[in-house]
Amino acid sequence: MKEIYKNPILYYIFVPLIVALWPLFVWGMYLPRAQRNWQREKAKYEKAQTLITEILTIDPGRLGFSDADNTEMEFDYARAIERVATLCRIPPASYRLSSGMIMTSSGQKNQSAKVVLKEIDITRFAKFLSTIQLRWENLQCTKVKLTKNKGLPDSWDMDLDFKYYY
Repeated sequence: MKEIYKNPILYYIFVPLIVALWPLFVWGMYLPRAQRNWQREKAKYEKAQTLITEILTIDPGRLGFSDADNTEMEFDYARAIERVATLCRIPPASYRLSSGMIMTSSGQKNQSAKVVLKEIDITRFAKFLSTIQLRWENLQCTKVKLTKNKGLPDSWDMDLDFKYYY
């Protein structure tokens, strides 16, 4: 096997042949595949653009959080809950907030809060929870307790525990 490396035919014929065939291989195999992938990704992008436009047409309130003059502000539970509750059409009388102090544990600052929602339908609750967690990425809902109100078809009391990591 070692003699094949000493044979000059390998270096003078086979290596230049392989180097000459490589661009043909790229032209015949890789470029068509790359073109198909490009067309596929372009079609996905165009489909996503129409979906985004449709979502913004149906629910323009989603742009409410993208204020141009809103620089990164300090997180505040009262403002966050009030803003999302207003967006989800939850009246101020239907929610109560109690937040704790900012604590530091293992070098990480965090703050806990408890939100109680009274007599809310499940749709508004789901919108509230998903909106608040989408808006603030460092906010985690650690506990959810749902209690059905008797006598009403879609009326719930919810206890939510949140923790925000700074």
